[in-house]
Amino acid sequence: MHAAVFSRLYNCRLNIPLAALRSRGPLLPRLVGARTVTTIPIGDGWWGSERQQRSNDTKIYKFTVETSDEEIKDLHHRLDRARYTDALVDSQFNYGFNSAYLQRIASYWRNQFDWNGQVDVLNKYPPFKTRIEGLNVHFLRMSSPHVPDRQAVQPVMLVHGWPGSFFEFYKMLPFLLQREDGLAFEVICPSIPGFGYSDAPQQQGSDTSAAARVFFKLMERLGHNQFYLQGGDWGSIIANNMAQMKPESVKGLHLNMFNVPFGGLAMFLSLLLGSYLPSLVGFSKEDVKRLYPVEKNLHALLRETGYLHIQATKPDTAGCGLNDSPVGLVAYILEKFSTWTDSENSNLEDGGLERKYQLDDLLTNVMIYWTTGSIIPSMRFYRENLKENILKRVDARTGVYVPTGLASFPGELFHCPPPWARRKYQNILSYSFMPRGGHFSAFEEPQLLADDFRKFVMAVESKAKVT
Repeated sequence: MHAAVFSRLYNCRLNIPLAALRSRGPLLPRLVGARTVTTIPIGDGWWGSERQQRSNDTKIYKFTVETSDEEIKDLHHRLDRARYTDALVDSQFNYGFNSAYLQRIASYWRNQFDWNGQVDVLNKYPPFKTRIEGLNVHFLRMSSPHVPDRQAVQPVMLVHGWPGSFFEFYKMLPFLLQREDGLAFEVICPSIPGFGYSDAPQQQGSDTSAAARVFFKLMERLGHNQFYLQGGDWGSIIANNMAQMKPESVKGLHLNMFNVPFGGLAMFLSLLLGSYLPSLVGFSKEDVKRLYPVEKNLHALLRETGYLHIQATKPDTAGCGLNDSPVGLVAYILEKFSTWTDSENSNLEDGGLERKYQLDDLLTNVMIYWTTGSIIPSMRFYRENLKENILKRVDARTGVYVPTGLASFPGELFHCPPPWARRKYQNILSYSFMPRGGHFSAFEEPQLLADDFRKFVMAVESKAKVT
């Protein structure tokens, strides 16, 4: 989840601008292809400690995820000493993570979960690190196998969000890396600074614009001046910022979460009339199904975003407890994977978690946060992006001009119909109403997301051949 939701709640808006950028620079005109588009400043930064010596090290290092008996022993000790409070009768997940089910999760984690085995899984795709702006940035890099010499390989960066990680993409990668439809990919999948195996910033101000710039430097270091982007949650905002900074470098932008400013008479009237005369305002039946009733959707949004206010104001306070207690951390993170996948899961005692996910996969994502101690810096990302009014930030006043593909999943926390999306995205090549899935689509419906991305890339490449 990200800044747009916060603004919806605290600025009485239904769909608001993407991303919080700390840059206050002017909008910059830039010639891209045959037309001039507006871009945002790239800037520069340093996120290491004040005592750290600045260097020009641009080497790329092999990295291996590791564990130890001591690390596992400490986890087990903490799980054994966890305290629980009985759940209210018939409360299911309506008060948050159900305590009875939480004890079952903790027992599985303590007695059956094989972290050593999952470490091997994490190392399945080659992990690397490189130093950018004072931080060791972690990323995966892999390519489609057996690509003929004359076949073009399309670079693509996949960007995760919170409370996910690069591991969200592991089940999607096989669908991307298989060579079909004349497409072959080189996939780069980084961890956002402060998340997982990427270093946490030591200075204030590391927001989505900083992450976008760091990822641009990463792609340039890997030899890619043009590439595709795919993202959801914070990843969608970072990818948006990258497209707004250097549109000439982004061949295509594919998002599974997207949002636009809500304002003006036209949008107000479309919302007012959409449930009665949808065709008049360009809404489809699916748009109506997902947008209305407005009151119900707003209530659901309020119910799901209490965490956001905490993380946008005083993340370190709550983070201290989560960083110290594995049971607290697993409840905090997996509760999002329950109701952000399907809001009806709140009426189930187990939160519906095992309907779409395997416990080993869910716990592996939690372990990435636990073993790296990255829950607090990941929560700080909200604070960094929400210190000021995001409605006045430079990217809120800037469109996205690169070829764009939008995958709208029915279980996402808010819906942006095509007429609204076109206010932000000036070059939409595809808009897909996905048949199922929620907020964590790469994790939940990897083949659906991969197939939609492939179709989008094919559309971009076909259009490029014609022009």
